[in-house]
Amino acid sequence: MELSRLAALHGVATSYSPSPGRTVAASDAAVVAALAALGVDASTPDAAARALGAAEAELGRRLLPPTAVCWDGEPCPALSALPAGTRLTVRTEQGETRTSADGLPHGVHTLKAVAPDGRTAEAHLVVAPARLPTPERRAHGLLVQLYSLLSDRSWGMGDLGDLAELTAWAGRAHGIGFVQVNPLHAAVPGTPADPSPYRPSSRRFPDPVHLRVEDVPEFPYADEGTRERMRTLLERAARLRASVLHEGALIDRDAVWELKREALELLRAVPLAPGRRAAYVDFLAAQGQALEDHATWCALAEVYGSDWTVWPEGLRDPRSPETARARGELLDRVDFHSRLAWLTDAQLGTAQRSARDAGMPVGLVHDLAVGVHPRGADAWAQQEYLAAGMSVGAPPDAFNARGQDWGLPPWRPDRLAASGYAPYRRLLHALLRHAGALRIDHVMGLFRLWWVPEGRPPTEGTYVRYDAEAMLAVLVLEASRAGALVIGEDLGTVEPGMRETLHERGVLGTSVLWFERDWEGGGAPLPPESWRADCLATATTHDLPPTASRLTGDHVGLRERLGLLTGDPEEERAAATAEAGEWLALLARLGLLTGPGGGGPSASEEAEIQAVHRFLLRTPARMIGVWLPDAVGDRRPQNLPGTCEEYPNWRLPIADSGGRVVTLDELAVSPRLHALLDVLRE
Repeated sequence: MELSRLAALHGVATSYSPSPGRTVAASDAAVVAALAALGVDASTPDAAARALGAAEAELGRRLLPPTAVCWDGEPCPALSALPAGTRLTVRTEQGETRTSADGLPHGVHTLKAVAPDGRTAEAHLVVAPARLPTPERRAHGLLVQLYSLLSDRSWGMGDLGDLAELTAWAGRAHGIGFVQVNPLHAAVPGTPADPSPYRPSSRRFPDPVHLRVEDVPEFPYADEGTRERMRTLLERAARLRASVLHEGALIDRDAVWELKREALELLRAVPLAPGRRAAYVDFLAAQGQALEDHATWCALAEVYGSDWTVWPEGLRDPRSPETARARGELLDRVDFHSRLAWLTDAQLGTAQRSARDAGMPVGLVHDLAVGVHPRGADAWAQQEYLAAGMSVGAPPDAFNARGQDWGLPPWRPDRLAASGYAPYRRLLHALLRHAGALRIDHVMGLFRLWWVPEGRPPTEGTYVRYDAEAMLAVLVLEASRAGALVIGEDLGTVEPGMRETLHERGVLGTSVLWFERDWEGGGAPLPPESWRADCLATATTHDLPPTASRLTGDHVGLRERLGLLTGDPEEERAAATAEAGEWLALLARLGLLTGPGGGGPSASEEAEIQAVHRFLLRTPARMIGVWLPDAVGDRRPQNLPGTCEEYPNWRLPIADSGGRVVTLDELAVSPRLHALLDVLRE
């Protein structure tokens, strides 16, 4: 009983509901481990009793939570709960001092309260718009994994130059409103590097592997000796590109980075012009401690390897004298990695300007991963904010009886609140610098995350709650300042009320065709008029089969070849055929199947994919996304969950229905792609 009360005070769940009407108790061991990660000792009944007494006493003395939230035009619960006669002093983010919380500007302010009984408190006060504005008009966009989009100019994987070209062409030639990309976060270096963009070293800084070397302003000014060495690198890059485009090779991120790093080292010898030098200095000043930490970690990783937990003990602390001394000794390498961050940021800015100049109302939609690699730069620099010995995952459910462990350390909600959500705010600010919208992977993490104790299976985890009001307020505040939309990935089972809360604050959801069914009325495909409006509607995602594969049942064959089917193959194929048949029948009834076959059994695959997107246009969704590989009939998923070595996740270039790699230049003249994008203009 005491353990349950103690857990509730710290936001640790003692049970969860994997499906409606079913409740599963979390193990005491999981609850005790989560509390320990929050600095609370509940290892014995006596320890739990002492911790409970201390927590209840502190709560009784507390005037204010560490971070309070005020939404425009709404009562502020934390202030309403203060005793009558409490005096307030607010030091605003803008530098003003006020004696009232009324009419405060948006921002994160410092609030001091003095109660009549002499108690005092100081807290962070987040004042945010009540809601993000909805898009003024419907936007159509492309969804693409940038690495998969090669051109005749990229070095073996898609880069930021390709992204700028894609946005310019799509906006000008087809009226496309946005381009959503995978997370461009910095990866953990190493050979082989983890190709997943969802397990990065840093979410704060982009990965320089995405740089277009030839677009670095110093490139044309290299001396003759440097140019000769650069020509050799360009020849090697051409061979690497050709191996992917014409010889069936997978995208080799390590090989690409080896070439680009060597080229960027050469370009570093070219002096910066005065204006460029001033811009670099400004960037260093603006990024401050965060960039210094990131660049220091990168420099130390070159010497000691990319797992900071096995570095010499003094270097495991980013604030230690040993780390400060090492930073001085490695200053040249710290500067190199700082400059890479600057160059990458600049090319991201160019890509977003290209999108807006092409008439896109949104432009780039960046993707925020759930967390970071436990051995990477952010985990080293932000140790105080992360729960040691814990990993984020998902509980067992109808789709995965063993649960999931994603290997990502979670934020500590108590440390976030005590800091006024400072690291979270800085992260959002950085990602929104060059974005028209931000997609948040597993947006449910703003409310709660499944914590798995290190060394234990996911079944032995439990949920830990976050202050969703504060997390949302900071998100809405930063997005409104950037003039950006927010899209939450809210697929799967979510707790009651979460989607409604996100909708109330203007956060769009994600609706994928194959999951939109009338689950309360028999499970039939949901008619278009019944879809929600405040969402990004798509036919598929990077974790799902492309539409051509889904319609033909190829995805079942792939899983059978890899030994991933859990049931009888014939039954799985029959179920997949029935599922596709239900949707195709609905498309035909709505008159959306046109072209060859006229909607009958002989309707072409291309006509069926067009019909799927006509259906999406019939919904009220404010954003419609086209998975770019669908436009050329690619059948291969970019990621096949549950696989590692069995499947080349995150390493496939976009290809046509026959498996032939298609370049950006070929996409731009593809009749099949043009026909699909013409559907969006109907």
